Amino acid sequence: MKTISTSKSHGGVQGVYSHASQSCDCDMTFAVFVPPQAAKGPCPVVWYLSGLTCTHANVMEKGEYRRMAAELGLIVICPDTSPRGEDVPDEKDNWQFGSGAGFYVDATEKPFSRNYRMYSYLTEELPALIAEKFPADMTRQSIFGHSMGGHGAMTIALRNPDRFRSCSAFAPIVNPMTADWSKTAFERYLGADQAAWRPYDACALVEDGARFPEFLVDQGTADGFLDSGLRPWLLETAIEGTGIALTSRMQEGYDHSYFFISTFMEDHLKWHAERLAA
Repeated sequence: MKTISTSKSHGGVQGVYSHASQSCDCDMTFAVFVPPQAAKGPCPVVWYLSGLTCTHANVMEKGEYRRMAAELGLIVICPDTSPRGEDVPDEKDNWQFGSGAGFYVDATEKPFSRNYRMYSYLTEELPALIAEKFPADMTRQSIFGHSMGGHGAMTIALRNPDRFRSCSAFAPIVNPMTADWSKTAFERYLGADQAAWRPYDACALVEDGARFPEFLVDQGTADGFLDSGLRPWLLETAIEGTGIALTSRMQEGYDHSYFFISTFMEDHLKWHAERLAA
């Protein structure tokens, strides 16, 4: 692991790191905020997964999470959204596919299957590195994300319910199999058989029997992607009668940007901290 930068913030340390990833067959960059409480012992972990076009840097620079994470004693991990590099297949003119748009799946279709293995990277490789290199209590983990990252957070939680204490999302793509900005990517990453898509779709996972205790979802009413891509009501329909608790909050006047995310970031961190402390 290589340290790219470290900066003191709110008594803790915001770092950016890179390493050679076996899952993605390229160098991967990620950010970690370690709160001041880590000087006395391991701290609980909150994973934040970013949305389309983003890197680790978007939430690190705009998400406004460090003050509350320092107060609550939370390690916040911000991975990249896809593999990157000259040898990684990409479509530079397509923001919904390739670099910045890994959709947190393990691709099975060539040539993408060599690098685009974000699910394995986030559930196996990066957690092992975090456990080795950082003062993290890996028995206490939570996960959340925005848009494509909200999709990733929910699907990872649904498939790994024993690993995470809580899961929340800002404007998640709840049904990417049918959403305008994801179904084409799914076909190119995973093939034409939609049965292979279902493990990466929150609504489909719930329909197929996957369970997680509860979700917190915030969605802006002025989000330009609300009707074509996000459609939070589909998640509400899918979980009805399943026993999954859902707190779905429509936030009046908010859009899809980090102005929205940063406004409710502290709410989400406090919500996760309560469950991590239980």
